[in-house]
Amino acid sequence: MSKISVEVPDELLADLDEHVGDDGKFVNRSEAIRASVRKMLDVLDEIDERHGRLEDD
Repeated sequence: MSKISVEVPDELLADLDEHVGDDGKFVNRSEAIRASVRKMLDVLDEIDERHGRLEDD
């Protein structure tokens, strides 16, 4: 798995942290960010499909 580095505004990071940990939906920040990226890519694929911009596999 590759490692990347991103800059995130403090307010956004604080919001993310509310969903991480024992009482959160994610075990750690990395899991939360991976899930968010997957969801964003799914949404972008849906938009592209509606506009006829996706190629068939």
